[in-house]
Amino acid sequence: MTDCVALASPGQETDWLSDPVHRAYLRQDAARQFSFFDASCRPAGGFWTLDHEGQPLRDEPQELHTTTRLVHSYALGKQAGLVSSDAIIDQGMAYLWSHHRDAAHGGYVWALHGKDDIADARKLAYGHVFVLLAGASALEAGHPDAQRLIDDVRAIIDRHFWEEDAGLLCDEFNRDWTPFSSYRGMNANMHGVEALLAAFEATGDEQFLTRAGRILDFFVGKMAPAHDWRLPEHYTADWKVDPGYAGNPMFRPAGTTPGHSFELGRLLLQYWDLAGRPDGDMTLSARRLIERALSDSWDEVRGGFAYTLTFDGSVDNPNRYWWPVTEAIGAVATLLKLDPQPVDYAWYARLWRFADAHLIDHARGGWYPELAADDSLAMTQFKGKPDIYHSVQAALFPLVPGVSRMSSGLATLAD
Repeated sequence: MTDCVALASPGQETDWLSDPVHRAYLRQDAARQFSFFDASCRPAGGFWTLDHEGQPLRDEPQELHTTTRLVHSYALGKQAGLVSSDAIIDQGMAYLWSHHRDAAHGGYVWALHGKDDIADARKLAYGHVFVLLAGASALEAGHPDAQRLIDDVRAIIDRHFWEEDAGLLCDEFNRDWTPFSSYRGMNANMHGVEALLAAFEATGDEQFLTRAGRILDFFVGKMAPAHDWRLPEHYTADWKVDPGYAGNPMFRPAGTTPGHSFELGRLLLQYWDLAGRPDGDMTLSARRLIERALSDSWDEVRGGFAYTLTFDGSVDNPNRYWWPVTEAIGAVATLLKLDPQPVDYAWYARLWRFADAHLIDHARGGWYPELAADDSLAMTQFKGKPDIYHSVQAALFPLVPGVSRMSSGLATLAD
């Protein structure tokens, strides 16, 4: 048991967010993560995926979300004063422009093998919104090529992915922008909100904020209350719920994904703050989303969250991954900053105790992505430590005083 979990007994009301011992723990964990993922740089350009020990998994393709998330995460680390070199940011920004970016057809291809071979040429909204997120975070961190990237990917999103009538993002195309499928999904739109809010914070352009609000209105204003505050993931081309859909087991699993409720609840509070904290029920809706996911999916025996649920809230896939825990930490920390309730203090402590005991690699840095039923490490869905994005944000979100403008908030901590 480390110092972070010695502050209070379970259930005791203690403000960990302001406790200097816990805050030092958060910075230490974030610094360890950056130290571990420094080994991601591939000498020929781009990044390696790393195994548990930090060695390259040389046969793994480089996917667009990995490239962009490293740029985003290291830009946050630079703002926080936890990253001393721009090497990851520079290499990622260069690789996005020279390799992921499709000079022939426009847009950004999903996956590459090595320096030049395209492993998956699809154009996915999910990947393109992460390009926007990387550009926004790099702009906040002062990167000279950030605005060029934002302008390029914004034009692609406008032309191909944004559906103005629906106020939502469609999902996928072939490399040449011919139709790939009629699938519509929440995941790309949720991360679209994340990227749009970051782009608004970095540029001040109101269109980004307006579009984020339209996406949130559909999923939180309409879908969540109609489904007992559980979020349907999958939709038909006309944005009707597709309850029988089962696609990629990681990115598009069947049923509902409570980890996404944590993310969308936090993003709703970020939007509400950036929009001037308007009157209404946004804060209550965010709490309902977050609390429903906490109560539905927490494993009372083993700890951690079941990955997916059926539409009535029963467990579908009981596998326990790291990222729902990290997203729950960010969501609960945001609730604690706005309107702390005794249950929030208890959840925040419970989540960090579980992460500290089972997920965090205290020796090498980074978080293990998956646990077996006996709490040993599992590798059924993931190879190695797939990225820094979720886990480092769990350490950084609680450190900033506000619920929005994380990048600039981290910069004040580094002063």
